[in-house]
Amino acid sequence: MRPGPRSRALLLPLMVLVVALGLGSRSAAARPFLPGFVTDYAGDALWTVMVYLCLVFALPRLPVRHAAAGALSLSVLVELSQLVHTPWLDALRAHRLGALVLGRGFLASDLVCYAVGAGLAAGVDRVRSRHRAEPPPAEPDTHP
Repeated sequence: MRPGPRSRALLLPLMVLVVALGLGSRSAAARPFLPGFVTDYAGDALWTVMVYLCLVFALPRLPVRHAAAGALSLSVLVELSQLVHTPWLDALRAHRLGALVLGRGFLASDLVCYAVGAGLAAGVDRVRSRHRAEPPPAEPDTHP
């Protein structure tokens, strides 16, 4: 049984939360309270989670495996685009929003983070879809 579409009403606050967690993980205020591993890598994994959420927001019936593959592919393409330096692209990356969306410099470790983010998003989505697809428990028969 294929689960129904994802709820866009639930996806929107989740998207805001993921953005807040991603930006927060990179903020100077978080550094004293979070392990270095988290401040170094969580933002990249959450970036791919956000790409996943954008895909399933746009296409609520997209199968989990396709959403994960799409999110990972787009993330890798954006990372590889950081190897390209043209004046107009570097000008976009010079702005905060452009840097958040396109990144600034290629890091191979980001590719691992993207795989983790896609796997995390797909795993949570798969659990959600299984939970939604399960029929409610039957009421026990209490009549003689």
